[in-house]
Amino acid sequence: MKLPEKQITIISGHYGTGKTEFAVNLAFAMARDGRKTALADLDIVNPYFRSYERTRELEREGIAVFVTSNFGKADIPALPPDIMSIFVNRQQQSIIDLGGDPVGARVLGYYQPQLDRVDFDFWFVINQKRVENRTIEGVVRYLRLTEAASKQRITGIVNNTHLGDETTAEVILRGDEFAGKVAEVINLPIICTVGEHRFEEKLKGRLNGSFFAIDRYMTKPWELSDHEGGQFAWQQET
Repeated sequence: MKLPEKQITIISGHYGTGKTEFAVNLAFAMARDGRKTALADLDIVNPYFRSYERTRELEREGIAVFVTSNFGKADIPALPPDIMSIFVNRQQQSIIDLGGDPVGARVLGYYQPQLDRVDFDFWFVINQKRVENRTIEGVVRYLRLTEAASKQRITGIVNNTHLGDETTAEVILRGDEFAGKVAEVINLPIICTVGEHRFEEKLKGRLNGSFFAIDRYMTKPWELSDHEGGQFAWQQET
């Protein structure tokens, strides 16, 4: 996959699509490519899968992390004032991890004046194995709701079809085919298909778009270890 060229890349998609996993991996890839990178976590919808949870690892790679001022708690947040740097720092490329429904997308509307002055992409992540993403009509409807709430236009589709540990190459391929149909209906490009490194060779030359290999960083609630205190970072702040 060709890494983003624009100053800002916004990532959205329904809860469960894996948009945050994609956003975190994209930030790592950009930083390791030698780019000055920032990740802004504006997901106010789901406290259990937020890029904020990987702040320590991200900062070790030199990635600036911006979060809501209540540090990921589930109530309505105050937006961080230091996020404004992503709009004015032309030497930095930034990723915005946006909330996974129209309520979360509405946060972006606060930054419409700033976005009007910068180059950005707005990518919509889909996972055909999620109930909400199983039909083309359903995906298009949700995408349009996200556009209306955010006051911005989606510019590309990311296929992240998976079943967690039960994902196979065929699952990803069927998702890629589905994403191609969605992209055709709404006349948008497929940015990439996402999958773990173990699928890269099996999928070579078989996808509509390019392949973006990821590692899995995000922890599910039932996977919290005693070492982590059995809590997410946002819970430890309470």
